[in-house]
Amino acid sequence: MNGQDVNAPRTPRPRKLATAGLAKLEQNRQAARIRVLIADDHVTVREGLVAMIGRQADMEVVGEAANGRMAVDLWQSTRPDVALLDLRMPDLDGVAAIGEIRQANAAARVIVLTTFDTDSDIANAIKAGARGYLLKDSQREDLLDCIRRVHAGETCIPPSVVAKLAAGISNEALTGRELDVLTLLARGKSNKEIGVNLYISETTVKSHLRSIFTKLNVLSRTEAISVASRRGLVKL
Repeated sequence: MNGQDVNAPRTPRPRKLATAGLAKLEQNRQAARIRVLIADDHVTVREGLVAMIGRQADMEVVGEAANGRMAVDLWQSTRPDVALLDLRMPDLDGVAAIGEIRQANAAARVIVLTTFDTDSDIANAIKAGARGYLLKDSQREDLLDCIRRVHAGETCIPPSVVAKLAAGISNEALTGRELDVLTLLARGKSNKEIGVNLYISETTVKSHLRSIFTKLNVLSRTEAISVASRRGLVKL
């Protein structure tokens, strides 16, 4: 037909076209990966996270930071899809780092991964713009699921963390003076010593303590210090 030999062998498709197709597939696969930035001042934690995330077919680590300032700088240069930030880091803590990152891009997706779970820690992180909040003893599957969910635009805060946050919000806030009294109480000061430090009478100190006990729903000085520490009101 048309002078062509129908029995002639077909010319194989150029190899370079097949190679180009494979390259395109690999490029698309790379583009589909969730690009993750990790910030933690403990090298063993970072190495563990890098190894775990690196084994996921849909994720890759694009940066590692040892402090908050480095985390912000790396975020600016790599623009990851999701950032995993520790809460307590040198140079710039997690909350401050989240604030700077979100100031640069309000849509930035940040997950706090920390050992701290006081009411104030959780509230400050969420207020700064964290989309997820997990403790470092969380299951591996929970962390990976959280990364995927936050990348998809969801929030990821475990029920236990939500309950703790709600409990802190529901409690009546202490006044500035009550916090002063509570801080000195946590340092082991007596009522008389607290009064001397704050230039108030012992009677006034006792009045503040009664109010503190009521607001914290406790019955003793020891219990007040314990609850205040757990809520992040004082540091022991």
